[in-house]
Amino acid sequence: MDTKILLCYTLRFLLCCTFVACISTGSHTISPGQSLSGAQTITSPSGTFELGFFTPGDSRNSYVGIWYTNDTTVVWVANREQPVSELKLSVLALVENGNLILSSPSEVAIWSTNSRSKVSNSSVAKLLDNGNFVITDAFDSSVVIWQSFDHLSDTWLPGAELGYNNRTKRKQVLTSWRTWQNPAPGPFSFDLDKLPFNLSHYPDDFYPFRKVTLESNGQLEFSAWDPDHEERFFFSDEPSDECAVQRSCGAFSICNNLSSLRCNCLEGFEPKDRENWQLDDFSDGCARKTPFHCSPGDLFWAIAVDEYPKNFKEIFDVSIEQCRLECLINCLCTAFSYNFSGSCRVYMWTGDLYISHSLDSIELHLRIVDSLDSVDSKNETMRKATRKSTWIVIGVLAGLFSILSSTFLVMVFFRRRWSAGALATIEDSLVLYKHRDLRRATKNFSQKLGEGAFGSVFKGMLPHSTVIAVKELKSMNQGEKQFRAEVGTIGVIQHINLIRMRGFCTNASKRFLVYDYMPNGSLQSLLLGKNPTMLDWKARYHIAVGTARGLAYLHEECRDCIIHCDVKPENILLDSEYSPKLADFGLAKLLGRHHSRVLTTMRGTVGYLAPEWFSGEAITPKADVFSYGMLLIEVISGRRNREGLDDGIENFHPIRLANAVNKGEDVFALLDCRLEGKADRDELSRACKVACWCIQEDEKDRPTMRQVIQILEGVSDIGVPPVPQFLQRLIGGPSEGIKYQETTSGSGSWSCSDVQSAFQAQVSNCATKSHEDEMKNVRVLVL
Repeated sequence: MDTKILLCYTLRFLLCCTFVACISTGSHTISPGQSLSGAQTITSPSGTFELGFFTPGDSRNSYVGIWYTNDTTVVWVANREQPVSELKLSVLALVENGNLILSSPSEVAIWSTNSRSKVSNSSVAKLLDNGNFVITDAFDSSVVIWQSFDHLSDTWLPGAELGYNNRTKRKQVLTSWRTWQNPAPGPFSFDLDKLPFNLSHYPDDFYPFRKVTLESNGQLEFSAWDPDHEERFFFSDEPSDECAVQRSCGAFSICNNLSSLRCNCLEGFEPKDRENWQLDDFSDGCARKTPFHCSPGDLFWAIAVDEYPKNFKEIFDVSIEQCRLECLINCLCTAFSYNFSGSCRVYMWTGDLYISHSLDSIELHLRIVDSLDSVDSKNETMRKATRKSTWIVIGVLAGLFSILSSTFLVMVFFRRRWSAGALATIEDSLVLYKHRDLRRATKNFSQKLGEGAFGSVFKGMLPHSTVIAVKELKSMNQGEKQFRAEVGTIGVIQHINLIRMRGFCTNASKRFLVYDYMPNGSLQSLLLGKNPTMLDWKARYHIAVGTARGLAYLHEECRDCIIHCDVKPENILLDSEYSPKLADFGLAKLLGRHHSRVLTTMRGTVGYLAPEWFSGEAITPKADVFSYGMLLIEVISGRRNREGLDDGIENFHPIRLANAVNKGEDVFALLDCRLEGKADRDELSRACKVACWCIQEDEKDRPTMRQVIQILEGVSDIGVPPVPQFLQRLIGGPSEGIKYQETTSGSGSWSCSDVQSAFQAQVSNCATKSHEDEMKNVRVLVL
């Protein structure tokens, strides 16, 4: 009996715990007695914001914060200076006195709202839709006990206040993170100027700011919300050049945007904290490697500084050389300045100097040691006395070192042979990015543009405000293949209708590709997505011609013929002018000019695959022509080709188009109904005929991409195409011969033989295969 009672109490306890956890996770409030821990979160009523525990970057510490739900951009941190080391055992709870307390496993308070407002016995914590986390009276929400908007971190959200806060009687400022993965208060702060300032009103075509963030490098980042694409984008950075931020690199350090590390120590100096330096935390600055020894051979380095040191001795009516000598003979002198009125200032100080990048900076000649090993050179005589006794030991160590070095070099050679070989030809044209540079450019890979089979694509911005797209490849095995394919193809060629690769990054097991950013996304998202954009006929025809130009360049104008192998709307990107850029060369295949075809494994996307892929034959550039034809049909109709199959095979759009063109019917019936018939009749007719010729079953009956361009541009005429045989088999119609005649001034003419089946491997056994089996193969081709 006792056992049953104990079991009942245990089950009741577990159910209660589960109920509380569900309330904490699914609600936007925390009531007294409820808590958050581990991966539990609460969300704002609209789902815009989320509050819970997070771990930034590669850090081992965790924090309580608020972030945007869609891209996990953190906008507020509670325990900035008191991180949590044991995430699973830490708890954020609302206690009865109306305070939030973050406690450790040992129940020690790590952080608290520490509000002293008088409250009733009941209070509630809420996450609002504006990102404000408030504690209010449970029965009167107008009584605010505490709110996160009164305790800003590095981000200013709409509705929050900067400057003097009448509620808290203190000044509110933004304070940067120390590094991108350390939310502790950094060296930069932002406040409103006390002087009067102007306000401007833009009634039309404006983007409301979504947030203003003081970055860890001292830049103030403005981001806005794009209602058309429903995404956040970076509006501007102030100052636009991160090197223009005062004291952004710490003492005795120079800022350089073109360097792998933004900040670099002066000659003779080294970082005070190398670990922080590698994490892009330059606030500690640099220190001298060796102290002064008052050598007459000491050198001077002219640098621009924010302000002069305070301790100096001034000498008048001397030349700059006399001023330099005056500093050299004074062992307390660490720098001198000179102006051409004859005034010389000799400085004796031991403090820090901050190098300026502003136009009104002042010049200072900093004294540095004559050489990095100057101290050792002063003791050269003593070293000579003991050098002979160590020659034997040095010889043995040198021999061992030579053996180990040789072994290491051999290993490095074989490990990096591909890097030295396959990438040697592109080092002059592509940039080898460091992982930390891409991490900084993409805000720690926070703004994802999309995700495909091989990896994710993120939006980023280079130091000179150049917007880029960074593709992170997934698995090491398959990702390495795509990495080599893309770098070996698009990395060595350039064309106005091909996506431009800017560079790449190899970091341990990860591979990254860097491209130009295309603001209008892919043709698929604009034309066939869930919220398609209305593309008029002129834009569609421009896209069709541009895509054909890109393919023609790959097939005919490159040193080696390149077969793209995956032409589809998702891989047609559009720039700001809606000019098409052929992208994603991960499946591309190179074909030498002395070969007419290549045998390779099946690759591409179902619905755009040419028949020869299924027959196991070697492929030619005509495989891309077939895919282009299927793409062109979708551009004309404004919908996926496979959509019509649900209403019967006769409504399959390629069949409708082929029948209409073959019978001479009105092609406007094939046009996207959203265009309401607004299209050039001649262009539409040419596009329909080209599409039908491109999807002929026998590759010999398809035109080349160069001929496609000539037809679309009206340079060449085109005959009426027959219905492709694989479409005839779908509807059970008879096969017809093809008589294709191209007429153009000066270009000659060509004709095609009777259609051969694209499934030659199956055709040889067609006598023993049923009609149903053949139809299965045909459906695989078109679906």
